[in-house]
Amino acid sequence: MQPLGKYLVVIGGALVAVGLVLWLLGPRVDWFGRLPGDMRVEKPGFRVYAPFTTMLLLSVLLSLVIWLIRRFFG
Repeated sequence: MQPLGKYLVVIGGALVAVGLVLWLLGPRVDWFGRLPGDMRVEKPGFRVYAPFTTMLLLSVLLSLVIWLIRRFFG
């Protein structure tokens, strides 16, 4: 159970760090979610939003963070 606790603490710390960054820099990162490649379709009574580029960017960043954590703490 010790490795699980270690991972939960690291994930919790990462969530707190991301939350603080978004809280402090929120107005400055309003472009996030409106990148080229994010699709938005709005019609009367119908709205679809598919943030393809944003999700790709988040996937790359999270993969890098997880790789760094496993490299230095694993």
